[in-house]
Amino acid sequence: MIREQLESFVATAREQGAPVARFVEREVRAYLACGVLAHGFLRVHCDGCGHDRLVAFSCKGRGFCPSCGGRRMADTAAHLVERVLPEVPVRQWVLTLPYPLRYRCAWDAALTSQVLRAFLRALFADQRRRARQQFGVRGGLCGAVSFIQRFGSALNLTPHFHSLVLDGVYPGPAYRPGPFLPLAPPETEDVARVMAGTARRVMRLLEARGLERGDDALATDDPLRATLMAASVRSRIASGPEAGLPWRRLGDRVEPEAGTLEAQPRPAPPRCVREGGMSLHADVAVPGRDRRRLERLCRYVARPPLASERLEALPDGRLTYRLKSRWRDGTTHILMERHELLERLAPLIPPPRAHQVRYHGVLAPSAASRDRIVPACAQAGGVAVARCAGEPGRAVAAVSPSGPRPARPEAARQPVPESAPGGRPGRQAASAAPRGEPPQRGPGHPPAAPARHRRLAWSALLQRVFRVDVLECPRCGGRMRILAAIHQPAVARRILACLGLPARAPPLAPAPPLAFDTSEHVPEPTDFESFDQTPPGDWDVGA
Repeated sequence: MIREQLESFVATAREQGAPVARFVEREVRAYLACGVLAHGFLRVHCDGCGHDRLVAFSCKGRGFCPSCGGRRMADTAAHLVERVLPEVPVRQWVLTLPYPLRYRCAWDAALTSQVLRAFLRALFADQRRRARQQFGVRGGLCGAVSFIQRFGSALNLTPHFHSLVLDGVYPGPAYRPGPFLPLAPPETEDVARVMAGTARRVMRLLEARGLERGDDALATDDPLRATLMAASVRSRIASGPEAGLPWRRLGDRVEPEAGTLEAQPRPAPPRCVREGGMSLHADVAVPGRDRRRLERLCRYVARPPLASERLEALPDGRLTYRLKSRWRDGTTHILMERHELLERLAPLIPPPRAHQVRYHGVLAPSAASRDRIVPACAQAGGVAVARCAGEPGRAVAAVSPSGPRPARPEAARQPVPESAPGGRPGRQAASAAPRGEPPQRGPGHPPAAPARHRRLAWSALLQRVFRVDVLECPRCGGRMRILAAIHQPAVARRILACLGLPARAPPLAPAPPLAFDTSEHVPEPTDFESFDQTPPGDWDVGA
């Protein structure tokens, strides 16, 4: 469907003086080349039985590609659980913004960072207050990993924050954090206090930046993107004869005028506060030792926006997208025309050079106490571990070796033999070592530093997400090795033609006339309304 509509979307926007943003067009075209052998592939070979396989390249985009997004989700979750988050209780805090602020944060990455910083400052301040009341500790070190999600379950643009916060504090100074002190679960009043502090900080931020007047700079710089974003935030159709109307919905709709439950106020769940278009939810928590559940939570907050199994084409050509859960009014599906799909996906692509995962507090990259808390630092240094208060014998955080150095052995104090060139026997031993093996260090020399931890290999991510091991031979079960990476299109076409595989990528449909008017009024942020919310022979093709 994207191959069918892309050229029309780009050409019509260019003709009307509102071209598609470069990073958006680049992301969509890279998605169309994802997994297509004609755009390049790896050739892997099994030395045991001689079997060969082609593995297509992927786009590795961070916009809406379901497969690449799923692999990045698995990589991020594994990285956080194994090398970032210590074995302490973790609580998820979800902050939803008002509609005018959603529109601004959708295109202003700097404002998004400042709003997130204001929220975490209010949250950390409340954690320190509760730690002072519960343990009598002044100050305290807090930590969090935040995910900036730009999407809702209906492919609507709704920037919000999922923060995985260490549910407690580390007492003591940054250079010597003490044992972790887990806090009691927050009450609803504590959640309301955090949201009130966030609202005050955000209002001061908007006043300092002069944004309280509702000026819209994006409508002047990029009118097409502004139109699509405004329509997506408001859940309205962006183009065509029905532009401006609400999205078409399917399901057992219930009208509020009939005296149904939607006409009545819905009670808020525990530890959830809604006020002034903002909502803050903090009822999901994971114990310190439940690493499997923590990884599931990390996968949830790092998931891609589009679930392809929920998208379906109707017999009349229109599309439906099934919601993750039914809305209060009974809506279960969103109905759209074929050209509307690309208009819904384009606003969900994050702007370039804007990180969607942020680390704060003791988990920040430059934090002074990070090497004493993050598990990866403990594995790299082979150091002692801190204990969680109240749970003896439970290792939760690394502590860097800051004590006195051990005494040097007697062999290290012997004079250097004259036969050693340059007086450095360690260097002579290193030069005598075979190539590819680590040098043998003599007595008295400290062990070599451990190798730096790397992220999971792309083949490992394929196995985690799709349960397909592309480096396992389907014939003998042995391990396959990479022979070559084919990047040149001409070489790829010749190889594919010899194997009887499609040598060309699927073509893009030409650009027919498309009714799209970008000259219509772009709604001001204050106008937003709420809404309910495989080949023959010895070859095969890998994922």
